[in-house]
Amino acid sequence: MGTISLEHSDRLYWLGRYTERFFTTLKALGNLYDSMLEEKHGYQDYLDCFGLADTYSDSREFIRSFLFDMQNPNSAAYSLERAYDNGIVLREEISTSSLSFLQMAKDTLSKARQSDNIRMSLLPLEDTLYSFWGCINEHIFDDEIRNIIYIGKTVERLDLYIRLKYPFAQVEKEFIRLCKNLNRVPKGTPYRYSTKYLSTLVEILGTESNYQNESLQATAALAHLFEPAEVSL
Repeated sequence: MGTISLEHSDRLYWLGRYTERFFTTLKALGNLYDSMLEEKHGYQDYLDCFGLADTYSDSREFIRSFLFDMQNPNSAAYSLERAYDNGIVLREEISTSSLSFLQMAKDTLSKARQSDNIRMSLLPLEDTLYSFWGCINEHIFDDEIRNIIYIGKTVERLDLYIRLKYPFAQVEKEFIRLCKNLNRVPKGTPYRYSTKYLSTLVEILGTESNYQNESLQATAALAHLFEPAEVSL
């Protein structure tokens, strides 16, 4: 394949990011679900991880907002909708079959909103997302397309793992995965990785103590790691 356009590079990258953001947000909220229902403001630590203000009356209002509110840019619903928007444009690249799993996830999330047992209603979503990624691998034959999607996926996962204070071993594993993906990017791809920001990440994520003390600098570097060549440093 020849060099893909900047617009399609951007959409592929954000398809990966938003799909992973939806998935990891669901997992994080699921892990907090019991404690949030037992405490009126049991979600405060979660908000603190993202520097968000507490504007919710109780945990139930919080969980509904972060799961279903399309007007909340930090919600699972918002991320899934943005992933689907990019998938629609990329239908030919990722296949209709792959896109259908994002539609299935949207339908499941919509039904869960009306359910008396939200947590149980959300359980099929994990398998749906794994099926989406399996379909991506099955139907995309161009390595450049697949790789940009997976770079977006791994950048997002690493960003969220750092913000949510995941153990160093898990963060280190994802960073190694990201570096491998970055090294596979063809030279002509409009999106390029910045050696400046990669060096910063190597230094911070090279030791557990640096990870613990400099997580904010790591997320700042991640934000500019993979960008269109004309704005990379």
